[in-house]
Amino acid sequence: MTVTVRYTCPHCGAVVSVERQPDLADRSVTKVPQPGWEYADPDEEFEAADGIEFLCGEDGTVTDLEGESIDGCGRPFYLNFVRYKQGVELEPDPPTYGGPRFDFKE
Repeated sequence: MTVTVRYTCPHCGAVVSVERQPDLADRSVTKVPQPGWEYADPDEEFEAADGIEFLCGEDGTVTDLEGESIDGCGRPFYLNFVRYKQGVELEPDPPTYGGPRFDFKE
């Protein structure tokens, strides 16, 4: 089973959607990648990656918060997954602030 999850571009506020497993843990959405993290495109297998790199408006349809189609800003932004090493959650370096920007739609 997959769910559609929406993420807000931190540059312009546009909303992008991605289909994914419901148990995949998000950490944050950032304007810059985390150093040393590997990012997948949203249309690739991304479960084994450290996160997803989006290009706002170029990786599928983007909408405003009401669901109306809009043009994205074209800038990259990054969804960072929670990472573990030997069962211990790793903190990103530099740390990310704020929670992930998403909501679930089944």
